[in-house]
Amino acid sequence: QVQLVESGGGLVQPGGSLRLSCAASGYIFGIYRMGWYRQAPGKQRELVADITYGGTTNYTDSVKGRFTISRDSAKNTVFLQMNNLKPEDTAVYYCNIVSIARRDYWGQGTQVTVSS
Repeated sequence: QVQLVESGGGLVQPGGSLRLSCAASGYIFGIYRMGWYRQAPGKQRELVADITYGGTTNYTDSVKGRFTISRDSAKNTVFLQMNNLKPEDTAVYYCNIVSIARRDYWGQGTQVTVSS
């Protein structure tokens, strides 16, 4: 059974940085895409960034230039480096992996709070 375990969330002041990690345990036959979503209170879950098997990255406009997604394919791990954090980045962040069979796997979520 596949499980995604996230870590790295927490409380940070505006302008600070955090690094999220997500490690997949269990066997996934072929990973198509890995990504991070977030959901703020009262809002819909939105894609923050993703990276394809080929290494192509995609970011939502509000995080471009501040966040960087990367992966360790050998370890089925994806990272999100978040710099210059803003209060509007406050949300629960979820890791997502999509297999080549287009099956979705989700982490349990990790809270990121940006506040002074």
